[in-house]
Amino acid sequence: MIIEYNRIDLFGKLLFEKAIIRPPLRKPNPMVNEACFLHVREGVYQSISDNDLLPVPKGQSVLMRCGNYLSRMLPDERTGLYQAVAVHFHPDVLRRIYATGLPAFLTKGRKVSSASQALVEASVPIEKYIEDILFYFDHPALVNDDILSLKTKEIILLLMQTEEAPQVRAILENLFSPRTLDFTAIIEAHLFHPLTLAELAMLTNMSLSSFKRKFKTVYQDNPSSYIQQKRLEKARELLCFSDHSVGDIADQCGYKTISHFSKRFKDFYGQAPLDYRLNQIGK
Repeated sequence: MIIEYNRIDLFGKLLFEKAIIRPPLRKPNPMVNEACFLHVREGVYQSISDNDLLPVPKGQSVLMRCGNYLSRMLPDERTGLYQAVAVHFHPDVLRRIYATGLPAFLTKGRKVSSASQALVEASVPIEKYIEDILFYFDHPALVNDDILSLKTKEIILLLMQTEEAPQVRAILENLFSPRTLDFTAIIEAHLFHPLTLAELAMLTNMSLSSFKRKFKTVYQDNPSSYIQQKRLEKARELLCFSDHSVGDIADQCGYKTISHFSKRFKDFYGQAPLDYRLNQIGK
């Protein structure tokens, strides 16, 4: 549930936004022709791209280039809330801001990067910057285009001075470069993440029906059956060759609850997970 939401626009496009949410909340986050820097103030943000799942805890940030994402907001252990501030980058807005000369990341990237997002660790300069943005949310009468343009340039300069600067630079230089999506790579990257088929389809930039047809062609199986089999095969290996608890194994294999995992495992292998483990130990 959204408790509070505010935004500040520049040149008719979203620039800054602030949100306070009572989680859990998950939603698609497609950014076809924009990029985003998001700073978490409370709770945890899970950013799921086409090739990875990146948890962003309180005090840390994530820089995301254009692409398809899924967002999960998890509650702060103390307050039960999630709070974040985001800065959005639009190509046309940045070109107006840098009218006298484009920086390197707005020109053709020196090399193509496969990275879609970068985690930015907590730092005093980033925290101070976020406080400045919150000040303008509280005092909107002080906001004008010149200030907003300067604050946009400032966050880019700050990101280039973080400890993650090489990774950040790779993202910035390809901020708006179209990514070539590898269907099988996306599937393999998320086999053990608890995503719905609709969410997987979104990450591949397909409709659900097109996704199912493509999946059948590539894997000679329907997606639900294939993914279920791969998860259970991994669970079986972990039961046999690790000392992880059944609950941990269920989580690692993409099951939201132990009961759901146990039922699926028993249907497939004829035994409950713990019984299967004990029998394998006996053998």
